[in-house]
Amino acid sequence: MNDILRAPSFSEEVQRRFDIVGYDPRGVARSGSVTCSAAVYNQMPSPVMTARDDYDKWIAFNKELHADCRKRTGPLYDHLDSLNVARDMDAIRAALGDDKLTSYGVSYGTLAQQMYAELFPDRIRAMVLDGNMDHSLDAGMFQVSEASAVQDSFDEFVAWCERDTECVLHGRDVRALWKGLLEKAESEELFWPGVKDRPVSAHNLLWLGVMLNETPDWPLEAKVLNALDGGPVPKDMPDPPGIKPVHGETAELPTAILCEDFDLSLRDYDEYIDVMRGANSVAPDMRYNPMPMGDMPICQGHPVTNPQHPLRYTGSAPLLVATSLHDPSTPYEWSANVAKQLGSKATLLTYEGWGHGIYGRTQCITTAMDSYLISLTVPAQGIRCPAEERQDH
Repeated sequence: MNDILRAPSFSEEVQRRFDIVGYDPRGVARSGSVTCSAAVYNQMPSPVMTARDDYDKWIAFNKELHADCRKRTGPLYDHLDSLNVARDMDAIRAALGDDKLTSYGVSYGTLAQQMYAELFPDRIRAMVLDGNMDHSLDAGMFQVSEASAVQDSFDEFVAWCERDTECVLHGRDVRALWKGLLEKAESEELFWPGVKDRPVSAHNLLWLGVMLNETPDWPLEAKVLNALDGGPVPKDMPDPPGIKPVHGETAELPTAILCEDFDLSLRDYDEYIDVMRGANSVAPDMRYNPMPMGDMPICQGHPVTNPQHPLRYTGSAPLLVATSLHDPSTPYEWSANVAKQLGSKATLLTYEGWGHGIYGRTQCITTAMDSYLISLTVPAQGIRCPAEERQDH
């Protein structure tokens, strides 16, 4: 099991039929976090490159950062990729005495499941892959598809705000407000309520488009934007988004896992600009997805131990691939492509709504997944579950 979705989130029937076993993947929490010196980490250049010198700065900085993190983390640092996590999954299976694995994974956890399906195709009983990574994309397509996804989720938020009077921005031009906030952030004039010593960067502001659309929580998103525009501050105002300086002696760098799984290397600054332009072209409001775009500079010069490749599954067990139509973090197209790569044994379950990870969102979804996990009843190919508003919790 991937520990992102914890046992209480599963239905009572699943909890009655299974012992739920979670684990922290390599490089995360109790499995040994990727640890770096805070003094080095806090020297990180701006995540957005705007000049040729910025690319050179990142290359020089990464040599110091990666060496420091490797020294602090130890031998684990060079063995963080999802192929090794898949081997860990099989070790857990064997230790529990199970002949075959029954697994649920969500988000990045699906990549380890995909690798497991390649490495151990005959050791799978059932596998739900929810909100998939697509390990076949090069750096450019990776970023462009992520930008398109976060723009789509922003569009869905704007559409909700236009039709629902519960939105505190109902009747206002939300896109114009958002544009104004980004311009203010670029001028270093935007401050988070209660945080007056550090302006919010435009890059960090973009994180709102990710974090408030993964559930999604549209009413809160509207209140946050209204507060940043001078309106009242809601009681549940989140902390400032994005990357912040680290206090203390050490910092964690989970991005190193991504760097080993995905070759996001760029030849030079010109290629970076090409990738950024591609993202900008499909995301007029959001510009790009700040999560992968902010990770890409960190991955320059980092060894890739599990490079991208099309999936190859030779097992006989049916696999259930799941996704929402409007996922800001793992685009719908990623899961659709993963199902296609896995072949005839994979069924794609589509939720016609919103959010990142769909288990438990509606009765239709839960019933389909539970029936598959418990009795191996495979849903009909092309199954779709209708959207159910309201999606704010």
